[in-house]
Amino acid sequence: MKLDILAFSAHPDDCELSCGGTIINQVKKGRQVGIVDLTKGELGTRGTPASRAVEAANAAKILGISVRENLDLGDGFFENSKKEQLAVISMLRKYQPDIVFANALTDRHPDHGKGAQLLKDAFFLSGLEKVETELNGKTQLKWKPRLLLYYVQSQYIQPDIVVDISNSFEQKMQAIYAYTSQFYNPQYKESGKRQAAETFISSPHFIKLLEARAIEYGNLHGFQYAEGFNMSYTPGVKDITQIF
Repeated sequence: MKLDILAFSAHPDDCELSCGGTIINQVKKGRQVGIVDLTKGELGTRGTPASRAVEAANAAKILGISVRENLDLGDGFFENSKKEQLAVISMLRKYQPDIVFANALTDRHPDHGKGAQLLKDAFFLSGLEKVETELNGKTQLKWKPRLLLYYVQSQYIQPDIVVDISNSFEQKMQAIYAYTSQFYNPQYKESGKRQAAETFISSPHFIKLLEARAIEYGNLHGFQYAEGFNMSYTPGVKDITQIF
């Protein structure tokens, strides 16, 4: 299956939080979009790998994406090594996306910056003939996507571009709330415990932060809500009027 867009996330829910609205917009336009989670999020304070897998599948249905895979590279401890690069390259060659989304270049969780660098290197190497990968016993053809964009996560980063998600913001929030163990949910209880421990992302304050960030980025271009992205290179145009 060839995809138009393939989004990568260090943990299940990264994409929903940071580029979920953009994904929904593209799906509504008939484009094929997929997500590859690098880890199962197994080090998270709340939930389990099994419960988070169910949540990720539920969120995927809300987003309307065509496919979701998990590379299980190891939450907190994956590296930008040859092994991990080849795993990512195999996904890029399998789905042949034109556009790739990756984690924020820097953020409070070290996996996010690591994930961004891993994708940057794999993005380049995927286009090299002599970098060999196999899928189901068959040699994969090289593939170089057209564009790599880094989405913004919890820490503020001045975006290079913002995408209007005013018409998809509510659906994006539904996809986020599909992660019942992770985000604000007064009814959620851990198995065998009276009350789950509160985390940075499970507080009602974090939900307010998400909306505030979307409003802030939207305000840069007169949108109600927007998501921000950083470019992997400096784009060039032959005609200045092509920018808008």
